[in-house]
Amino acid sequence: MTEISRRKLLQSTTMYASAVVLDKIAWAQSQTGVNKKTVISMQPQLYHGWPTLTKRSNGELLLVYSGGRESHVCPFGRVELMRSKDEGKTWSFPRTLIDGPLDDRDSGIVETRLGTLLVTTFTSVGYESILSHAENADLKQQPIWSQEKLRRWQAAHRRVSAVEREVKLGSWMIRSTDGGLSWSEPYRCLVNSPHGPIQFSDGRLLYAGKVFWYGRSGQANGRIGICESTDDGQTWRWLAEIPTREGDSNTNYHELYAIETFNQGLIVHIRNHNRNNEKEILQSESFDGGKTWSIPHAVGVWGLPSHLLRLKDGRLLMSYGHRRPPLGNQARISIDQGFKWSQAIKISSDGASSDLGYPSTVELNDGSLLTVWYEVMTADRPSEIPPENRLDRLTALASPSSVAVLRQAHWSLS
Repeated sequence: MTEISRRKLLQSTTMYASAVVLDKIAWAQSQTGVNKKTVISMQPQLYHGWPTLTKRSNGELLLVYSGGRESHVCPFGRVELMRSKDEGKTWSFPRTLIDGPLDDRDSGIVETRLGTLLVTTFTSVGYESILSHAENADLKQQPIWSQEKLRRWQAAHRRVSAVEREVKLGSWMIRSTDGGLSWSEPYRCLVNSPHGPIQFSDGRLLYAGKVFWYGRSGQANGRIGICESTDDGQTWRWLAEIPTREGDSNTNYHELYAIETFNQGLIVHIRNHNRNNEKEILQSESFDGGKTWSIPHAVGVWGLPSHLLRLKDGRLLMSYGHRRPPLGNQARISIDQGFKWSQAIKISSDGASSDLGYPSTVELNDGSLLTVWYEVMTADRPSEIPPENRLDRLTALASPSSVAVLRQAHWSLS
């Protein structure tokens, strides 16, 4: 962070800091109490990935994710939605929102000030190399898949032609103005990030993300920055690019997410895969509504990617996946609007593999927190599985196929 950025951040938070009750947490070692962790997937034989949780103005919780999958990378991904009207105690059966001919992946959601719901995703053909490897092995009479699986993947791949696949690649958004009863057709948006756009206090919608391809020869691939909408998410325009740190390549910046800070400031978190601070979260700040941004800098947090939430008392909370021991999900808080972040708070630490994370968090009416993430999970946690589905779920989890479930934790800050 530059010295001018530090000074602006401190100036903008002086009045706020004086109002914060600092004894709500121990700054040196924040603690958490996890009341309950639960598997909430309704189709345990399938792979679920990359969820986003949001709380509507009426208190309803909405959860979107990539479902219908066979594995982390496959041609079957679709965007699904689940609802909870009792703060995560129970969830509805999933409804499919998008099921195109390609792999529909990360899904974000936000409710705008007008009550409109916006859901984001991106499409991928990353499965092609996996399919090609299996086809070549079959031709050499050294099959690595069953014939049924090979035919299934080939059939999914051939749903559209090569030319049509080019047309369908990119970043997409759908919107609903009736609480999610009906949805628009997917339309292109300029950037993508796992958790989607945010509502800014001046009425604009802001979307921090990365430009994905519009066809494989897209010239703008790798560009990162902020887009804005002034018509409730119907159209988007490019607002500003986030600069690249010296020695970095912006093609190694991924999965951005923004949050509004005190006094209409903004911070963005970035998943970093450059050699310097590799797989750490980088942060960039704006003090003019997103028009200009500071050079990204490390905040001392290893993990990916970050979801940001502003709590009712003004503190900021970041939650992120931790794909090395302890495998799980963690959170940190800031009492000074992102200038410093607390020590790690463990939300979960019992992951079976590094294929997990992408947590997002909401604050419930009583001030407690609910976090949802995905993870490949074994059958050794029957207590988290509702009794009515326990046999089916345990059978699915014990299967040799790749299964990832949606899991949630109800927890609170001390």
